[in-house]
Amino acid sequence: MIFDLVIRNGRVVTGEGDYIADIGINGETIAVLGEGLKGKKTIDANDKLVLPGAIDPHVHLEMPVGETFSADDWESGTRAAACGGVTTVIDFVEPDPGEDLLAALQKRRACADGRATIDFGLHMTLRDDHPQTLDQVPAAVAAGCPSFKTYLTYEGFALNDAAFLHALEAVRKVKGMVMVHAESDAIINYCTQQVISQGMTSPDAHPLSRLAIAEAEAIQRALALAEATGASIYIVHISTATGAQALEHAQLRGVSAYGETCPQYLTLTDECYSLPGFEGAKYVCSPPLRKQKDRDGLWKALSNGVIQTVGTDHCPFNFQGQKDIGLDSFIHIPPGLPGIETRLSLLHTYGVKSGRISLNRWVECCSLNPARLFGLYPRKGTLMPGADADIVIFDPDFECVISHEMLHERVDYTPYEGIKLQGYPVMTILRGIPIVAEREYIAPTARGKFLLRQGIR
Repeated sequence: MIFDLVIRNGRVVTGEGDYIADIGINGETIAVLGEGLKGKKTIDANDKLVLPGAIDPHVHLEMPVGETFSADDWESGTRAAACGGVTTVIDFVEPDPGEDLLAALQKRRACADGRATIDFGLHMTLRDDHPQTLDQVPAAVAAGCPSFKTYLTYEGFALNDAAFLHALEAVRKVKGMVMVHAESDAIINYCTQQVISQGMTSPDAHPLSRLAIAEAEAIQRALALAEATGASIYIVHISTATGAQALEHAQLRGVSAYGETCPQYLTLTDECYSLPGFEGAKYVCSPPLRKQKDRDGLWKALSNGVIQTVGTDHCPFNFQGQKDIGLDSFIHIPPGLPGIETRLSLLHTYGVKSGRISLNRWVECCSLNPARLFGLYPRKGTLMPGADADIVIFDPDFECVISHEMLHERVDYTPYEGIKLQGYPVMTILRGIPIVAEREYIAPTARGKFLLRQGIR
């Protein structure tokens, strides 16, 4: 049989396996894995790793924050993601207060349709526990959003314990997943008042306003409330070792609890906030960067399976024109970092090459587990017959030094400037069609599709 496309002689690495094979593709899906396959077109992947397309389960494109928006829109952000080996992103719907959930979904989806260059899904945000809101949860699941974001902090978003319990119960009934930004609103407000009263307004005060205990307390509380309801819960962007330990303890108790961390918490520390002048503003994100001990604890949790995924929480703001809104006080600095393009390579360098995680664990965290947790498997996240032909060819020996100039993110800096990488994606294939070659986007049109996610796990 002659296939439409054959990827030959590559080292196929998935969350479950590692072997040399050819991959035969017909149309948009994988037809077979084998040896000596013949295709109308062939790609030689000798000496390269062949991976399932990466899935970033946590991005914020065109996200409104105060009077500004995150710098990457759906087109620029997904192009950058594709250049970094990502073939699927999951962003967020943030309904206005009282807005119909499905109307908000359609509005958000319309922003991406025809502009997203890779496939995309959407999580639904729950801002309150009003009966008219929670009654719409089943309809949101039917419309392809079985995961629901909640917050324990931020004005206009924070749910108190009773409201959070109601949200957990509503989502449990439809077998969905509750995602939670877990930081204690009370501790943050208290600490922020303390540092401001002492005249501390520069970026190095940011981590003092959002102490590690604010995350640890909120994670423990969120897990306890999830345990009480029997709901499945996913803690986003875990930044502390104590937060990861709380997650592990809940898992040992039998709680259906999962966790995510981000590249910034695995590679950077709070020393970045002490850079000269206003440079520390580049690293302002919530939760903040933490200590070396937290970084070590997160790698341990990632390695042993306590933390299941690595998302980027990509929420970029330009240093000039956006971050500098907070020149007078750190509380006005838009919180967020760019990183949608560098995740695979950073984890290969700091994780695989440093001996912290295996190749299979790397693919698990970046592709397989996000697919399983968020209702995309086996269409996404693996390389098996019938799966979408979302494939990354990765050169494990390619070396480079990260610079803002080499990246495609539409932002005027990268927090990873000067970091040396070993390993980089050289080709990204979306549903059987190469869209990135030699680290440059080549597709003539945006091919991204909205993904209906109906079942979790």
